Amino acid sequence: MNPRELLRRLFDAAIAAADPAQCVPPHLPPDDGGRLIVIGAGKAAAAMAQAVERHWSGPLEGRVVTRYGHGVPCQRIEVVEAAHPVPDAAGAAAADFIFGQIFGLTVADRVLALVSGGGSALLAAPAAGVTLAGKRALTSALLKSGASIGEINCVRKHLSAIKGGRLAAAAYPASVLTLAISDVPGDDPAVIASGPTVGDPTTCADALRVLDAYAIAVPPELRRRLASGELETPKPGDPRLARSDFRLIASPCQMLEAAAAEAQRLGITPLILGDALEGEAREVGKLMAGIAKSCAEHGYPAKRPCVLLSGGETTVTVRGDGRGGRNTEFLLALALALDGAPGIQALAADTDGIDGSEDNAGAFIGPETLLRARAAGLDVPGHLADNDAWTVFSRLGDLLVTGPTRTNVNDFRAVLIG
Repeated sequence: MNPRELLRRLFDAAIAAADPAQCVPPHLPPDDGGRLIVIGAGKAAAAMAQAVERHWSGPLEGRVVTRYGHGVPCQRIEVVEAAHPVPDAAGAAAADFIFGQIFGLTVADRVLALVSGGGSALLAAPAAGVTLAGKRALTSALLKSGASIGEINCVRKHLSAIKGGRLAAAAYPASVLTLAISDVPGDDPAVIASGPTVGDPTTCADALRVLDAYAIAVPPELRRRLASGELETPKPGDPRLARSDFRLIASPCQMLEAAAAEAQRLGITPLILGDALEGEAREVGKLMAGIAKSCAEHGYPAKRPCVLLSGGETTVTVRGDGRGGRNTEFLLALALALDGAPGIQALAADTDGIDGSEDNAGAFIGPETLLRARAAGLDVPGHLADNDAWTVFSRLGDLLVTGPTRTNVNDFRAVLIG
C-alpha cells in the first residue's frame, strides 16, 4: 500500500468513528410512544436527525439547521441549510423557528437537542438590540484574528438570544437531552456550538476582554451593554437548567483511537500526540516536523514505521489575501520545516470535509513536495506568508477532496514516518 493510501485509510477510520448513524442510536432516550421535539444545529445535525428518525417509532417533530451542502433527506424532522462560518439570514430564520418550538412547553414534554460543530454560526439568533449585520462583522473579524474557538464562542454567547444555556432555559420545564459531537479542544459542553443547553461559566467581561485583546472594534452601545452585564448568560446551577441533560457521543479522542487501531492493523506503530492541539497552524507545523525528524533519525519518541496522530483546532491569523484553511497552512509549514526529509509523508484535514472556505478537506505532503512546487514555479514561503497554501496544493494536485462528511470532530493530522 502506498503511503497516501495508508494515510487515507487512517482518515477514513477516524471519520467512521464519528458517523452519526453509528453514534446516535445508542444514546436515544426510551421510546415510550410520547411526543419528542427534535431541534439541532451543526455540520452533523442533518445526519444526526436522520439517525433519530430511523430508530424512533413514536411521534416525532422538529427542525435542525446545517451547513449548505450538508443536508440529508428526512421525513419527519425538517432540515434547513444556512451559512457557515459567518451567519446569514437563513440561519437566523431557522433559529427563530427553533426557539419558537420550545416556548410554552410543559413538564410532560421532551426535547432532543442534536448539537455538533458549526452550530454557533448556524444557530444565529442575535440578542435583543444586536443586529445580524453586527454579529456577522464581529464574527468575520474574530475568525481572521487568530482567536481560539473558545474565545470566539465566548463572544458569540453574549451576543445571542439562544446560546450559552438560553435554549434550555427557554424550554423549561420540559426535559432537554442534548446529544453532542465535539469539535472543540477539551470537549467542553459550554463551548461545543456555544453551549445552547448548558450553563455558561464565561461572563460579559470575558467577552469584552477577548474583543479588546484582538483589537476588534466594538460599537459604543454594544460595549456599554457588555460592560453593564446586560447581555449576561445563564450560569451553571441556574434552576431553569435543572432538567437539561448533556451526553457527549463522539469526540476527537475517539476518532484518534480509531485511526490508531487502523494503523496497528496495518503494521504501523501509532503515537497519539493529543486531541486538543492549539496554536498558530504554521507553528504547529514546525513543531510536528521536529518530532517527525526525531523519530526518523533517532527512533524517539517512536521507531519507524510509525505515525504521529493529533487532533484539536489550530488557528490562522490572516495577514495575506490568499486561499486556504488551517490544515493546508499547517501542511505547507510542515513541508518547509521538513525540507524534503526522506520517508516522511503527511495528511491533514478537517473531519467535516471542508478546510476553511474552499471545497477540500485538506491535503497531502511528501518528501518531494517542495521540489515539485519549485519545478512548477511556486514560491512556497511566499504563498505561506500570503495565507495561500491552497494554491500550492491545488497546483500540485495534492488536495484531499471528500465532500461533506456530515460529521465534525475537528482537525485530523497524521504524519507517517516510513
